Amino acid sequence: MAANSETWFVIVNPVAGGGRGLDHFPQISKHLRDAHILCEPVFTEHKFHATELTVWAVREGYRRIIVVGGDGTLHEVVNGLFIQQEVCPSDVLLAVVAVGTGNDWVRTFGISNRYQDAVKAISEGYSFLQDVGVVSYEEAHYRQSRYMANVAGAGFDAHVVRKLSHLKKKGHKSRWRYTWCLVKNFFRYKSTGVKVWVDDRLVYNNLLLSAAVGICKFNGGGLQQLPEAVADDGMLDLSLVRPVHFWHLLFRFHYLFNGGIYRIRHILQERGSRIRIESSPEVSVEIDGEPLGHTPLEFSVLHQAVRIVVGREFFEKASC
Repeated sequence: MAANSETWFVIVNPVAGGGRGLDHFPQISKHLRDAHILCEPVFTEHKFHATELTVWAVREGYRRIIVVGGDGTLHEVVNGLFIQQEVCPSDVLLAVVAVGTGNDWVRTFGISNRYQDAVKAISEGYSFLQDVGVVSYEEAHYRQSRYMANVAGAGFDAHVVRKLSHLKKKGHKSRWRYTWCLVKNFFRYKSTGVKVWVDDRLVYNNLLLSAAVGICKFNGGGLQQLPEAVADDGMLDLSLVRPVHFWHLLFRFHYLFNGGIYRIRHILQERGSRIRIESSPEVSVEIDGEPLGHTPLEFSVLHQAVRIVVGREFFEKASC
């Protein structure tokens, strides 16, 4: 067990990024060996296997985990850290080598998509305690909850993720498929009557197109839906998108990527430690890009709950 604590347990999702997890792992493995990083790699075999592997690894004494996958794989691993009962989740150091399609989580922390640079960040060892969201939702007539490492979306955002998930299962691998789903379904989706409370204060009671709640800044393959989010401030950021005409959004589409989203007057900003969303009829939710249940939704935050490897520039800026 003592030896395991010095070894990185590597959880590889072979189907992440349309198969890049499997195809590119020999290259990633070489970078790890060249950096003299001692590893024990294991490949996931089914959905939620990464969660099971995380629980097993911590029980076996591993205190360092590398995720070779996308945001969905990271989501499963983070949930595994909170399911295991051996140690405090923050006692385990978590790193990511991104091979997914969106790779949104790494963008916030200055971790490169280049494998060699991601491995360099692991070897340099700069770490950061990030917040984790707790999301309660309805599914199959039961209240359920998940831990959130990045961003959750409700309404149109979750609708697009569900459509995207269907395309993935059919084998579509285009890097533009999220944008295609976004545009195609924009004209079909109907806004819903929604009530939103932030720290017990009713902040919205009207038709709503979409909502994003999160710890980090990015989702949807580079969209900055929460550009002012700070990953360790103990707060949840919230963007509410009111019904908007496509042409109005089209000429301001660049604001979704460059951090200027709140310059679009149809998009409202809120921040708090507890958020509740109700709707009629119910709307679906996605968490870290994973389609799950539906409203009513409740969000809370665990302050500095997971220790992660970050890029040097992010660490130096966060330390100032």
